[in-house]
Amino acid sequence: MTNNQQKWFYLIVLSLIWGSSFILIKKGLIGLSPVELGALRIIFTGFFLFIFGFKSIRTIEKKNWKWMIISGFLGAFFPSFLFAFAETEVDSGVVSILNSLVPLNTILFGLAVFKITSTKRQVFGVIIGFIGTALLIVNGAKLNPNQNYLYAGFVILATVMYAMNVNIIKKYLQNEKPMAIAVGNFSVIIIPAIIVLLFTDFFSQTIYKTETITSSILYIVLLALFGTALAKVLFNKLVQIASPVFASSVTYLMTLVAVLWGSMDGERISAMQFVGAIIILLGVYLANKKKTN
Repeated sequence: MTNNQQKWFYLIVLSLIWGSSFILIKKGLIGLSPVELGALRIIFTGFFLFIFGFKSIRTIEKKNWKWMIISGFLGAFFPSFLFAFAETEVDSGVVSILNSLVPLNTILFGLAVFKITSTKRQVFGVIIGFIGTALLIVNGAKLNPNQNYLYAGFVILATVMYAMNVNIIKKYLQNEKPMAIAVGNFSVIIIPAIIVLLFTDFFSQTIYKTETITSSILYIVLLALFGTALAKVLFNKLVQIASPVFASSVTYLMTLVAVLWGSMDGERISAMQFVGAIIILLGVYLANKKKTN
């Protein structure tokens, strides 16, 4: 495949994988607390990555370890907990919609902090996509008036961290192998995750909630294997072969997948939310339609 074909392939695959992650988090929270879920997600992901790519860690340049550590906490550690807390009060589909703030934040932080410029068409495309996202949010709030939207702040904070991470990978880890970045990230954050899990009631609860916890853990294993481990490697590769804005636009497409999963699980969706979804697709197209990348 050509470079252009590869980036679209990665974008579509990541959209399907990450779009399914929100419903897996929702199911995992049935038997686990947000802290337990976040910690287990990190631990399982680190385990899978170490099995398949531990040797790649040797290729990481010493000067890049500072950014590897920052990338690990911003791109995986904190968001794993923030999304889990958000979904205790807000529908999985709405959480995925809020996650669409990532491209906008990527442009803002890329320009303000990392001096990575974006074209006018990219900015316009992101604004159009953001309008579509706003439509989805407003209509979601009308359909679900009992949800505590203060918890949406956890998602917004996570999108800021994701945006920072995308720019860090693009500017400072561009020459590292995608697998090496993923393994490097989790080699740093897996120990803190284990410590966090030890301070929860996870191990004591397994005695009287075995069946519930087992099913929840299975959902988190799937989430860790596909939604985090595999997706992390693919995303790192996408960031390296495309622009930060193109890579972060995966959050728009995955929203459509997540909303579909949510509706299948009983979450309500309106005609206006479908309109918003179409506007989001238009934004993705405009944000990535340029002569060179």
